[in-house]
Amino acid sequence: MGRRWQGTRRVVNAAFRPVRGRDLSLHAAAITFYGAIAVAPVALLAIWLTGLIAGDDRVRRLTSYAITTLPTDIGANRAVAALVEAGLGLTPLAALASLLPASLYGEGMRRAFVSVATPPGQAEALVGWRGRLLLLPLLAPAPALLLSILMALPLTTHLVRQGGWVGALGVVLSFLGTWLALTPVLMWIFRVVGAASPDWLSTLGVGSFTAANLSGFLHGFVLFCSLPLDLGVPFGGFDEIGGGVAVLLWLYLFHVIVLAGYSATLALSRWRAARAR
Repeated sequence: MGRRWQGTRRVVNAAFRPVRGRDLSLHAAAITFYGAIAVAPVALLAIWLTGLIAGDDRVRRLTSYAITTLPTDIGANRAVAALVEAGLGLTPLAALASLLPASLYGEGMRRAFVSVATPPGQAEALVGWRGRLLLLPLLAPAPALLLSILMALPLTTHLVRQGGWVGALGVVLSFLGTWLALTPVLMWIFRVVGAASPDWLSTLGVGSFTAANLSGFLHGFVLFCSLPLDLGVPFGGFDEIGGGVAVLLWLYLFHVIVLAGYSATLALSRWRAARAR
């Protein structure tokens, strides 16, 4: 047992060596700031592009399954419904205007990844613009990834509504679909948006594992939204403020997982490179 524990400690220490001496929480909070600005424009652009390819009516029909299944206690269903309608209603000019705030997500990630991957005191030129431009290509496969999730919704929501073991099967299928959709996104972010460019095999392995964790985390957020919590109590009864803070907290934890996955990817890539010499 002692040797196994020591081995586990060595693996954990090696995985987090790139962030040793760095404030991981601060970097995650920085990405969350950029993400809070960018997440709505990114979602709007993805929905708009999907509507152009699959048709607005089909997107409305497929998303209606999720909207009717989402918790109503804190208005998650109404928020998603409004987001879908806003995305489908974008004009080309409005979509072009959304590109700037959407690209900020890439800047936040690139800045955090540079801080994690490079020695202290070293800086990268045009780090913000590099991150913005390198993230934008993800908009190209966004309709295919979103459609793959939407097309599974009729089946998964039908199973979830039945409850019991059948409902659990619906959750598992939803988890797998989200996992598969997030894996190529994280691979691009770790390999291309990140500053150190780890090898593809390490990126695939750790990126897929990180995507699985994020998929479970997102399903946990849906469960959180279903709890009968009065989020406005700590904020003088302002439910809107409490709901916003709750979303930001979950977004922050989301980025902690992403940074931890990136750190583990770098560690595995460097270990493989050292072993190959």
